[in-house]
Amino acid sequence: MLVLPLTAWATSPRQLVEIADFSSPVVSPDGRSVAFRVSRASIERNTYDTVWYVQAMDGASPPCRVADGGVPLLDSAGIPVPAQAAWSPDSRWLYYRAHLESRVDVWRAAADGTGARAMTDGLADVQAFVLHPDGRSLRYSVGPSREAVLLAEQREYEQGIRLDRSAPLGQPLFRSGLTEGRLATQRLGQIFNRVPLAGTAVRWRSLDLETGASREVAGPERAPSPALPDVVASLPHVWQVEREPGGHRVAVLTRTGERSAHREIALYVAHGGGAGHLERCTAPACMGQEISGVQWRPDSDELLFTVTRYEAGFAQSIYRWNIATGEVQPVIASTGMLAGEGRWAPGACGVARDALACVTAEANRPPRLERVDLRTGARVVLFDPNAALAQALATLDTQLLRWTDADGRTFTGQLYAAPRVDGVPPPLFITYYRCMGFVRGGSGDEWPLASLAAHGISTLCINAPSFSSDAAERYGVGLSAVESAIALLAADGRIDPARVGMGGLSFGSEVTMWTLMHSSLISAASLASPTTSQMYYLLGSNLGEDFLSLLQSNWQLGAPDATPEQWQRISPASNLDKIAAPILMQLPEQEYMHGLDYAIPLMRADRADVYVFPHAAHNKVQPRHKLAVYTRNLDWFRFWLLGREDTAPDKAAQYAHWRRMRERLPTPTASR
Repeated sequence: MLVLPLTAWATSPRQLVEIADFSSPVVSPDGRSVAFRVSRASIERNTYDTVWYVQAMDGASPPCRVADGGVPLLDSAGIPVPAQAAWSPDSRWLYYRAHLESRVDVWRAAADGTGARAMTDGLADVQAFVLHPDGRSLRYSVGPSREAVLLAEQREYEQGIRLDRSAPLGQPLFRSGLTEGRLATQRLGQIFNRVPLAGTAVRWRSLDLETGASREVAGPERAPSPALPDVVASLPHVWQVEREPGGHRVAVLTRTGERSAHREIALYVAHGGGAGHLERCTAPACMGQEISGVQWRPDSDELLFTVTRYEAGFAQSIYRWNIATGEVQPVIASTGMLAGEGRWAPGACGVARDALACVTAEANRPPRLERVDLRTGARVVLFDPNAALAQALATLDTQLLRWTDADGRTFTGQLYAAPRVDGVPPPLFITYYRCMGFVRGGSGDEWPLASLAAHGISTLCINAPSFSSDAAERYGVGLSAVESAIALLAADGRIDPARVGMGGLSFGSEVTMWTLMHSSLISAASLASPTTSQMYYLLGSNLGEDFLSLLQSNWQLGAPDATPEQWQRISPASNLDKIAAPILMQLPEQEYMHGLDYAIPLMRADRADVYVFPHAAHNKVQPRHKLAVYTRNLDWFRFWLLGREDTAPDKAAQYAHWRRMRERLPTPTASR
């Protein structure tokens, strides 16, 4: 066993946790400025700092800090809610929703940075808002008052919590989940989505921005829009609809085969009201392409559309379609993301008459804000708060890998290659699900891919090509992707196939467990969430028919005694003898109990090391949690794949336990 200190990492886990992330940029009505929010983790304070900036679109001046953005709001799965912002018609003010001073309000900031203040009264948290087109009034929605929510939670605490179908079994029941920036008592909404205890009833209020007077109203009262042309309603499989601002044209995307890698997407524009008429884009850039979004170019006949290609590793390109002439011209092509940095999902570029403001990111370059000229495609960096990290990553050997399996299926993935040492190829770590933009930690953001590569472990983040409704087929595709990637890299002498690790979150966790149960490819594994087992069925069945229907449609599972063969195929609890590799489980408190029927036997046999993160949802977000997860995963795979240990005294017990696990490694008894 080689014991080395970890004191000078080329790309440290901390650097990856502390990356600055951008919201989708919003261009001012006059087209001269762009607003955006930047968030960055503070490990010392275990929170995130967010700042709203306004910058000139021509890049002639640095960004102006206009307001504190507050604590990022999260959905029930721990994913940040997209930052909402709206410009006043005169481009002088920016309106946004923020969690500040323990409450969620609509705030208004001066675009010149001279000040910001809350516009709403703060008695109840604001859930959404709409600025009237004339800029004179604001409508916003609120739920129950914070006082009512706290009283309802305390009443339950004192009188006992009744377990009904909405009780989130498997997590602490009193103030255990983050809701609107605070620890709150939660209930289950649709399947496992969490909602506040006091309910989701919404009230709308209207605020006169000139007088400050407010009143109850029936709804958001958005600007009236003409009815969609009849031809739009006649289109099958309508996916996205984008009205022309101030005009009468409507862009439409249709999509068929949503769960297939070979789905067909068509782009149309509907003209006029009433019956209207359709025009389809038939240029080669439109036909057979994976169009993912559309935006109207202001004051023009052009529609912008983004293509996100699986075979290019979800790299994005933007085109402009002139509706009047039918001509399609490329604007820009990228090897990464152009419409958002890709950590959670693609966003959108801000659009001005002559240029785009895009958050760009690539496999070896963290997000930054760029101006893209719509006529020439010329790119100018507006703001790059991650420049130091980008410089450190510049020497990292990254490659988009593309390969096929024995059945001819095409796969893609981002490879971070580690060098040979003394002529010996490095080990490989694989994660499977989605790998867009700057990958950082894979889906779920748990494995510091660049840090692993810097320490001698090549890493491969594989993009799932399809999502069959048949569970065995879905997992089988994942296993084939892993198996064929290992074979390809081993045949080229780029990795050691005897030293392969794997990890995943959610679907990636399921594919990792399937690979462990149905192959001998993996030497060590890491799971960020539980997989489907009998305990998952027991706790989920309390939800009733919605859960049971989902279980049948997604996994072809009924009750364990009704579909025993399928449970035998899928559940780790039924396949403990097939799991030979040691497993590190770093699970959220909201979910860990769902996997105890296989975690406990593995723990007792020294075949699993299990950690639970308090208050964590499906995606862990607390900066200290993220750093702990990153660091332990790095330690874990260095130990099992490289035979190395960190000399830090506070890790002595960790390595003693892992050495004991290594001494008790089993030999699989079942055929694979």
